[in-house]
Amino acid sequence: MLTGIIATTDHPRTRASLSGDLAALGLAAGQLVMLHVSMRSLGFVVGGAMTLLDAMLDVLGPTGTLIMPAHSGDLSDPAGWSAPPVPAAWLDEVRATMPAFDPARTPTWGLGVVPELFRTWPGVRRSGHPTVSLAANGPLAAEIVGTHPLDDPHGEASPLARAYDRGVKLLLLGVGWNRATLLHLAERRAYPDAEPIAAWAPVLLEGRRVWQTYRDYESEPERFADIGDALAGQVTLGKVGSARAILADGRTAVDMGVRVLG
Repeated sequence: MLTGIIATTDHPRTRASLSGDLAALGLAAGQLVMLHVSMRSLGFVVGGAMTLLDAMLDVLGPTGTLIMPAHSGDLSDPAGWSAPPVPAAWLDEVRATMPAFDPARTPTWGLGVVPELFRTWPGVRRSGHPTVSLAANGPLAAEIVGTHPLDDPHGEASPLARAYDRGVKLLLLGVGWNRATLLHLAERRAYPDAEPIAAWAPVLLEGRRVWQTYRDYESEPERFADIGDALAGQVTLGKVGSARAILADGRTAVDMGVRVLG
């Protein structure tokens, strides 16, 4: 894999070069930014994910705040798993032995190397939702991720809504709009009367591990591309390393999402 990345990279990406690319795109000190990234899309980065995070935090500075998803969707009822499905004979044992969510120790799942490194970064705070937590670093971190309701985790009491209120910027590096977690808030606002669905996760309740049920809502992230299309001309496009970069105003994206989805 590394051989292919080196072969298609015109020069090494460094902390300084990535910082320059991010600043040229429009990132600046003091901003609140939610990042989604494919590390491979950047080309060969000297130092990998650590270098990218250093570059992001260099540009945002001590007054800026960086947010990333820290989802752990594998902490869920195995009866609903499909890639691959769990044999029916295993279900009771899997449920009985699955560890409870621990914000400090539970790894991210399916998000790639950058969010997994970021959740362990010095000073990062992680919200307490067992499946769709967010991680944040910076002066707004406690405000954004300090509380995260179990029910309706993308709704008006969620970290996403607080990030919206604070004027978050949305940064996509080498990934599509379907990865934009912030747009789940648009779904909730577009469909406020949607029927909830039941979900389960193992959590600690008064020091005891329990399977906790909570209310969530169906999502269609494949429709987020329509939101991106509708935002044409209202986002900044560029390159960070080799990656196609999209920088959007989070409020504009969510408001457009409500109109498109509604």
